[in-house]
Amino acid sequence: MKYLVYLEPQPEGGYTVTVPALPGCISEGETKEEALENVKDAIEGYIHVLKKHGGD
Repeated sequence: MKYLVYLEPQPEGGYTVTVPALPGCISEGETKEEALENVKDAIEGYIHVLKKHGGD
């Protein structure tokens, strides 16, 4: 499944990625590429927790 993500540069450096469809699913990275890779793990973890606790 694919999710829309927002990639935001941070004033202190690095990037923050949020996933609007998954409230609270946020990741970071020093580069755009790292942030986007990290958010993949965050999405997988988020979905795992939802399934474990009976979410859809």
